[in-house]
Amino acid sequence: MLPRNRVVDLLRVISSQSCKCPAHGNPGINSNHVHGRVNVTTASPSTSKDYAFEMACSTIRYGIGVTKELGMDLNNMGAKKVCVMTDPNLSKLAAMKDAMDSLSKYGVNFEVYDRVRVEPTEESLQDAIAFVKRGQFDAYVAVGGGSTMDTCKAANLYASDPEADFLDYVNPPIGKGKPVRIGLKPLIAVPTTSGTGSETTGVSIFDYKPLKAKTGIANRALRPTLGIVDPKHTLSLPERVCAFSGFDVLCHALESFTAIPYTERTPCPTDPILRPAYQGSNPISDVWARHSLDVMRRYFERAVYDPEDLEARSNMHLASTMAGVGFGNAGVHLCHGLSYSISGNARTFQPKGYSDHHPIIPHGLSVVISAPAVFAFTGNACPERHLEAAKLLGTDVSNAKKNDAGKILADTVRKYMQTMKIENGLQELGFQKEDIPTLVKGTLPQHRITRLAPREQSEEDLAKLFEDTFRVY
Repeated sequence: MLPRNRVVDLLRVISSQSCKCPAHGNPGINSNHVHGRVNVTTASPSTSKDYAFEMACSTIRYGIGVTKELGMDLNNMGAKKVCVMTDPNLSKLAAMKDAMDSLSKYGVNFEVYDRVRVEPTEESLQDAIAFVKRGQFDAYVAVGGGSTMDTCKAANLYASDPEADFLDYVNPPIGKGKPVRIGLKPLIAVPTTSGTGSETTGVSIFDYKPLKAKTGIANRALRPTLGIVDPKHTLSLPERVCAFSGFDVLCHALESFTAIPYTERTPCPTDPILRPAYQGSNPISDVWARHSLDVMRRYFERAVYDPEDLEARSNMHLASTMAGVGFGNAGVHLCHGLSYSISGNARTFQPKGYSDHHPIIPHGLSVVISAPAVFAFTGNACPERHLEAAKLLGTDVSNAKKNDAGKILADTVRKYMQTMKIENGLQELGFQKEDIPTLVKGTLPQHRITRLAPREQSEEDLAKLFEDTFRVY
């Protein structure tokens, strides 16, 4: 066992990698930052700000063709009756065939639920929950993008606690946000998009139609037991799906990297089970964010415009998982906070490459559309972080001034958006300026993430962010 002074030295080395800018270097009640060092002797769980972070992540298996091992995994788990979830489109594609072939080969007893709604609602989740309660399954498999994985997580939770009311576990202030104290069944996630990173996280997001805004359930207990990351499945992604999901990766990395430090998040939990999944930026999440941004710089454009570029799509698939590990523990902030209201108020927009017949603003599109406005707004709160992120994405910041950090990162993201032919702001997604109060109203309940932004926001600030998002270029 290491001596105490060695442990303290190691913690100081880790902490020294943190940013020294105002939002990431201010002394908190519970920590003493001196030239990037943390005085661990002053940390106390009785203080108002948190003093610790913890890392939680699913086991990840990565490799081309690794889906063939799925049946063996379920046998190793002792599964007797398995629910396989997917959406109507994916049920006909190669990823689902590979999964079922493996299950059949190894004699796994399974039933398929193929009614997952892309961009789930509370109604679609409740339909899936009703199905699994009837089925009495002892293991789950999710084959698809974030919508499928999030639906499967919620179904597993409520089947494991059949007496729970639907809003019991939903994030406050919409729901009660109860901690998960019951055991869940094993869940294996097989992601088919390079975006959400949901195979690593304990988060399930859905549209709550009564408020026309997204919310979700966030608890480490929801995270999949195993994520099977098979890049082969991304070769079937249409161009627009690849672009939109890629921007979800980009924003996961940028938002987790620029979120408030975990030592600035309040309140300090009175019990470790109450420590949220989204804790604020921390040295370990920062590693994943940095690496993900570097991968984006090298492979994002190639992956979007060449569907046969297995190297690019493989790297983007892995970057999605890496960013998932980062934001799944650090959290996201305003891009996602604003996006939940944007997607929840979709009225007419129907993107190319999506087979759904209802109006939909894909999650990655709803997230990135506000990113230039968001990072221009947050730049002065932690300029070093914004400049480093821009540099990782390929921008020359050697002569940059701190006061320009927000604009520089905003312009960097805007350049990526132009390259990927993203719509020119909310106006092209079917919104009018008269919708701004509604969009603000849908953002206000998103405390879980908006409070992780490095700069506080008033209602007027939120309205200005939406106004600045009507045109991007």
